[in-house]
Amino acid sequence: MRTCFGARVGVAMTSFLGETHMPLYADVVGHRLPEQRLRVTPRMALAYAAGIGDQSSVCADDMSPGFMAHPAFCVSPEWRLVLQNRMSGMGLTPDETMRGVHAGQNSRFFSPIRPGSDIRVTGEVVEVRGTKAGALVRTRLEIEEAETAEPLCSTLTTALYRGVAAVGAASAADSLEDVTETWSAPATSARVTLPLDRMFAHRYSECADIWNPIHTERRAALAAGLPDIIVHGTALWALAGRELIGAYTPDEPQRLKSLNGRFSAMVIAGEPITIVHGKGSSPGEVMFSVLNAAGEEAVSRGVAHIG
Repeated sequence: MRTCFGARVGVAMTSFLGETHMPLYADVVGHRLPEQRLRVTPRMALAYAAGIGDQSSVCADDMSPGFMAHPAFCVSPEWRLVLQNRMSGMGLTPDETMRGVHAGQNSRFFSPIRPGSDIRVTGEVVEVRGTKAGALVRTRLEIEEAETAEPLCSTLTTALYRGVAAVGAASAADSLEDVTETWSAPATSARVTLPLDRMFAHRYSECADIWNPIHTERRAALAAGLPDIIVHGTALWALAGRELIGAYTPDEPQRLKSLNGRFSAMVIAGEPITIVHGKGSSPGEVMFSVLNAAGEEAVSRGVAHIG
């Protein structure tokens, strides 16, 4: 585990934008993120449902007997921990932190997150390696009931820091599990096209409490080398989850046991998406992808499980 970032202050690189950056060292693997505790309120759960347009009674009505946060809500408390780690745990500069792009989300849901409950979020960096686009970092995140330690969600999240070099490569192999690596296309599939207005990314940012200016501010997006404001990968992932629940287990979101996908192409704010899905070869398995307006896979190799 890295103990002193200052010792490496003399080593830097120049990005494609001509700015000076520190490299990210692989010995950050094993770094444990500082625990965070959070009281989940009805306001938070309802806001998240509104952000992804989920109108199911279970997630959008606080008087429903089974009222719960949408399974994809897990990204909201996870983001708090990930952002703190970006700012202090890995020695990234503020500019490098802003270059972080979510590249994949593999989440398993063990039990619903209920409004009114206190949860604990913990994490550990499990992989760092360099790619042509920048430094790739994978982090294992766990959400559990604060008092009982009942597991609620486990996530393997992938981030890409564009234009930042990675020195070395390291991973905690026994902590890695990426079901998208064994993805196979379904024999038959259905598709649904969803219009997304220009301000969708703004609403999602505020309702999910996940903010990165590349998703809301055109100036920041252009400065990061993007063509325009882009929609959050987790928003596309959550919209896919919403549609899969509606198609395979209507108004029973608690039956969604996992939602996994890679964030492979951009969706420009204001452009429509198409969700393609079909049953996989295993019981309860659903394969899916999210296409952008150009027909590219914005979320690729998607795998979900309905229990």
